[in-house]
Amino acid sequence: MSDLKAHADLLRELHHEEMLVLPNAWDEPSAELVVEMGFPVVATSSAAVAETLGHGDGESAPWQEMFAAAARIAAAVPVPVTVDAEAGYGLAPDEFVARLLEAGATGCNLEDTDHRAGGLVDAAAQADRLAGVRAAADAAGVPIVVNARIDVFLPSSGVPEQDRLDEAVRRGRLYRDAGADCVYPIGGSTTHNLTRLIAEVQAPVNGNTTDSLDLDALRSLGVARVSYGPRFYRGGFAGMRGALEKLAR
Repeated sequence: MSDLKAHADLLRELHHEEMLVLPNAWDEPSAELVVEMGFPVVATSSAAVAETLGHGDGESAPWQEMFAAAARIAAAVPVPVTVDAEAGYGLAPDEFVARLLEAGATGCNLEDTDHRAGGLVDAAAQADRLAGVRAAADAAGVPIVVNARIDVFLPSSGVPEQDRLDEAVRRGRLYRDAGADCVYPIGGSTTHNLTRLIAEVQAPVNGNTTDSLDLDALRSLGVARVSYGPRFYRGGFAGMRGALEKLAR
């Protein structure tokens, strides 16, 4: 547990220093490459991990398989590992934290999409869940770093476009107060959105690079963390397709 606590402490500190860049991994070799290239943390991509296991994203894969994959990754690298745990697989907070620590991970993404009913989880209920995860982590003696994903900018959220930013700010504040260490407005990485979220939520914010926002631009806005999801995993398939097209000529 002392090693896990040290990893959790380091992961949290990195959210308050130089912008934390996370090129997401999906298996042991990709995680080892991330470390080899000098990145201080390995983050997983739920979409990439699920697809390598033969499942779709969105909690289609059995949680046991997802945590087993995370454990293999954590065992392969000497740095902190943060797991994209989707919406938490319906596990109670204490069991969720126990499974995360058992896998050797000290951070997680938790999204507020309801994969069963569709749309978003009620914001207050999600805040209660995050508070439960924080309490369970404290009880375990490992201050897990929780990145609370805010899914209002996704079309599946059902939130009218004109209301999305206000709702993202509201949820971000609730999640921060519940014990989240960082908030992640996925799909909402624009200069306007990120500027307001950083100013009004007053917690570390996870952004994504886009055609108009590179790492330098995100850094200048004050973004604390940048993740890439399944981008590199899918880029590998694109490269393979190009090579096969040449072979097939």
